[in-house]
Formats: sequence, C-alpha cells, structure tokens
Amino acid sequence: MSLLFATEELAEQLTMRRWRMATAESCTGGGIAAACTDLAGSSGWFDCGFVTYSNEAKMQMLGVQQTTLEQHGAVSEATVREMVAGAVQHSRADVAVATSGIAGPGGAVPGKPVGTVWVAWGNHQRIHAELCHFDGDRAAVRQQAVLHSLRGLSHWLEQA
Repeated sequence: MSLLFATEELAEQLTMRRWRMATAESCTGGGIAAACTDLAGSSGWFDCGFVTYSNEAKMQMLGVQQTTLEQHGAVSEATVREMVAGAVQHSRADVAVATSGIAGPGGAVPGKPVGTVWVAWGNHQRIHAELCHFDGDRAAVRQQAVLHSLRGLSHWLEQA
C-alpha cells in the first residue's frame, strides 16, 4: 500500500466521523504529520503534530511522566501510550498516533536494535500499541514507521 493511498483512506475515515487527529512523533520526526498535510483538504481532519524528539519535549509537551521514561525508556509501550494520551489532551483532536523508536544508524541498546519502533493509536477511551521491527537504513525505517502508523490508525478506526 502506498503512503498516499494510506493517507487518503485515513482521511476518508476521519471525515466520515467528523473527527480530527493529532500526531506525537519522535523517530518519525514529523513524517506522519507531513504525509497527512500533503493531502489537500487535510485541514478538515488534521489538527496538529507534536515532534517530541527529546525526553524533555515528551514530558513538557505531552505530559509523559519522568518515571515512565526512567523505568521503560523512550522506546517503549508505556511511553507511546502516554504520548497518545498527551496529544489528545493537548489538542482539539479526537484521536492521535504516536511513534518512538530507533531509526539508526546508531542508538541501539541491548534488546532494542536499530529498526525497533513502538507505535500507538487511540483516544481517551482506548489505546492500542504495537512493537515493530523494520529493516533498512534510517530513511527506510522512518518511511516504514510512517506507513505503519497511518495504516494502523485506519485499522483502529475501523474497530472503533
């Protein structure tokens, strides 16, 4: 599935519900927000994007707890769940998607190799998170994470 098709599908689902979305991105660096806003008419369903690359930004902008980062790390299920909740809380969005991962070439730690990405989707009522392992260089990992995030949010909306 192409990035454009995935974005168009998501836009249709959000428009049908009259919902707005937000992004909370770390390793994707705004790539999800860029994919969304590349589509004409996105102002009808896209609210805002938070690029929170540092732990400090995750805490300040999204309300991720310092204890979460200390106990689980930035690349963790707990962190992306808090990022989703924070993005919804600090925006006018009905739903949000969050990413945090290791795009490479450096940054790998034991148990978290390059290509490890946590993605979460949700709102105040329900959040789903997935651990992904993507292959390739930095650009490839980021591209796959963006596509997976868009497709995952579409799937989450189908279940809502």
